[in-house]
Amino acid sequence: MVYIGIDVGGTGIQMGVVDENGHIITKGGIVTRTDIPVEEQIKAMADCALETLEKSGYTLDDLQSVGIGIPGIAEPGTGMVPFCTNLGWVNVPLKETFQKYINKPLFIDNDATVAGLAESVAGVSAGTHSSVFLTLGTGVGAGIVINGKVWSGFHGVGSEVGHMILELDGEPCSCGNRGCLERYTSATAIIRMAREAVAKHPESMIMTLCEGDPAKINAKMVFDAAREGDEQGKKVFRRYARYLGQAIANVINFLDPEVVVLGGGVSKAGSFLLDAVREETPKYCVYKAMPISRIELAELGPDAGIIGAAMLGL
Repeated sequence: MVYIGIDVGGTGIQMGVVDENGHIITKGGIVTRTDIPVEEQIKAMADCALETLEKSGYTLDDLQSVGIGIPGIAEPGTGMVPFCTNLGWVNVPLKETFQKYINKPLFIDNDATVAGLAESVAGVSAGTHSSVFLTLGTGVGAGIVINGKVWSGFHGVGSEVGHMILELDGEPCSCGNRGCLERYTSATAIIRMAREAVAKHPESMIMTLCEGDPAKINAKMVFDAAREGDEQGKKVFRRYARYLGQAIANVINFLDPEVVVLGGGVSKAGSFLLDAVREETPKYCVYKAMPISRIELAELGPDAGIIGAAMLGL
């Protein structure tokens, strides 16, 4: 038997036929369209899934289920998507509509959750008892896997680690609260802190890397400046690593997973970031004499969304 995993993104929808071990057999994809009715977009997804299945050499008789990872939330019982902000989806009957075209069991979950599931099946946290996947990008998402099963909460809105409050009355967040974790541990947070730093210290290497335009600053520039010993780069990096260490410690203190996995664009800093976070995190963990969760970098990259969505059917 095989599974289809669909990774819905803001600009593209990637999918693949996946075996039970999490190996992708064949891939396909289409452009995300927000200029057409949602029903047409869902039909296009299903058509592409059928084409991808045909290319794999398998048939509908071989297909066990379909999984979809979305940048939003879905009601577990109905498969209704209450909202998917980046796509403009509101109260979309995704499961009902999709099954008009492919009448197979369908599972839907948040994109960070499915990426975490992928890592637990075929990535760095494979074979572990429990793991928490943190995706560090424009925002911060999370996926919790316990005993091989995702935990999305009773209402399907669990694992919103990015909106835990890290600093009371802190930076305003797009969710309407203040001080959310993602305002301090995302790529967006790094950029904000770097712009604040160069406003006071325009001699920083960060300004050279961004060609004198703070609007062009990205996280990689900040990390590159820190690696080269630039004082402002180092200050921003140390501040970021401290916030991320605190965030991970909160996860460990609350859930005590076997592994915490770091993914997303920021994680591309590799061992430079990983070493700093491994040093910071234990400072904030409660039980100093006890071992803490391993902290690792994700392995699957952009394939995680496809693999994890497919594995929802296991």
